[in-house]
Amino acid sequence: MAANSQANERRTPPPGRRRVDQAERTRPARSKIRTVDDLARITQDARAAGQKVVLAHGVFDLVHLGHVRHLEAARRHGDLLIVSVTADAFVNKGPGRPAFADYLRAEVLAALEYVDWVCVSNSTDAIEVITRIKPDFYAKGSDYAEPAADLTGKITEERQAVEAHGGRLVLTDEVTSSSTKLINRYLNILDPALREYLERLRSEVSFEQIQELVDGVRDYRVLMVGDAIVDEYQYVAPMGKAAKENMIATLFKDRELFAGGVIAAANHVSNFCAEVDVITCVGSEDSQEELLFRARNENVNLRLIERPGAPTTRKCRFVDPAYMRKLFEVYTMEDTPLDREREQELQSMLKESIAGYDLVIVTDFGHGFIGPSTVKLLTETAPFLAINAQSNSANMGFNLITKYPRADYLCIDAPEARLATGDKFAEIEEIATKRLPALIDCQRLILTHGGLGCYTYARKEGMNRIPAMTRTVVDTVGAGDAFLAITSPLVKAGGNMKVIGFIGNVVGALKVGIVGHRSSVDKASVLKSVKALLQ
Repeated sequence: MAANSQANERRTPPPGRRRVDQAERTRPARSKIRTVDDLARITQDARAAGQKVVLAHGVFDLVHLGHVRHLEAARRHGDLLIVSVTADAFVNKGPGRPAFADYLRAEVLAALEYVDWVCVSNSTDAIEVITRIKPDFYAKGSDYAEPAADLTGKITEERQAVEAHGGRLVLTDEVTSSSTKLINRYLNILDPALREYLERLRSEVSFEQIQELVDGVRDYRVLMVGDAIVDEYQYVAPMGKAAKENMIATLFKDRELFAGGVIAAANHVSNFCAEVDVITCVGSEDSQEELLFRARNENVNLRLIERPGAPTTRKCRFVDPAYMRKLFEVYTMEDTPLDREREQELQSMLKESIAGYDLVIVTDFGHGFIGPSTVKLLTETAPFLAINAQSNSANMGFNLITKYPRADYLCIDAPEARLATGDKFAEIEEIATKRLPALIDCQRLILTHGGLGCYTYARKEGMNRIPAMTRTVVDTVGAGDAFLAITSPLVKAGGNMKVIGFIGNVVGALKVGIVGHRSSVDKASVLKSVKALLQ
């Protein structure tokens, strides 16, 4: 009797576990990894056979005990457990993430006994997978019990997607841990200088404090003034030297048009603030108005001044798509100052509305839109004025930040600061803390410095250097504009400049991963990156 009892115990799996036969034990983990389409067919057959299907979804960047317990608990809700992992391109956990490629994360999960099938999802959320697989249960961890605490806000939409197909959301209540915390502590995915900086920052500010600062600007009304630019990318493959000319011949591959300049900057800040109005200039020839209106976010309103007989400023870059390397650039524009009639129209718009905004952000690209009298009006009437005066190949040395006598916040890059102060060799600290403040009445400024990070300065706080958050750069176009647009309301809200510089560098790290202006930097991405870096 004792021997039979022991045999039965061996045959009966403990609660929460299923019996695994020999064939399944020798089944390669990789054979469990299928496409979403494959799993849609497999789960359809399973439901027809009366089986209950469970879906779990996540990044699973470093599988830990919390994941194992979560999947074990999820498996108890049905007969078939499917796990979808977020594809690398859609992981939104900050610089250097994911630490492991999606095919590796999928294989680790497939090796778990509780998991029947695994797929890779090309989306930031699980809604598409839920819609295709139609699970009876969608399992999430207990950290999703409060939908308001979900930074992406997607858990509610995912629950609705499950319920739309007759399923329901279930929460597992197992031990929780954090892949991000483990990766930050034990995997060296960040530069030593950045790791050291983050260690100090974690002792000075919490994620909740940063979230409170960011949430505090959500009701702001923002006015943006600046040049509208059409950024055109002509993707061409270099072929070699032309046979009879001293030039490189290329082969056309594709073309993209983006609404850039002040429109792109407005889209960035509109992800953080309630309402954004834009005053800008377009040409009567090749105006591209349809593109500009189509590209704006819903809460961005455009007020256009038309420059007769001129095109909307267009900057065409010829780009090698293999490595996203820009070969050369062609400007099409009319950059003489606005005529008197158009300048008066601009200033009438400003006078009638400027006092009603919480802050005014000026993105001055130096293409003739903002003249001296408009500068005077802006600096005298804006309730809070944030400025960038850009130096580019069309205006080098003619569009210096010093044309503005005052600002509440200015944000330019280090070369622009050197041009403005006429100092090529001084330490950047001296330019930020002494020379530039001597030329402009401004108490708070940030000098961005590409891969070296940024320098923040406030009279009451002094200067701080914040290291860059990433070394991976796809495209730098618009990174400085995104930095200015998103940090300006935070400065208006009275945030600590050192913290704002950190947030700005996170914004920059996200923006340099975006080609052109295919998308804007959103609030959830910034907060998720900040949270990941502070763990």
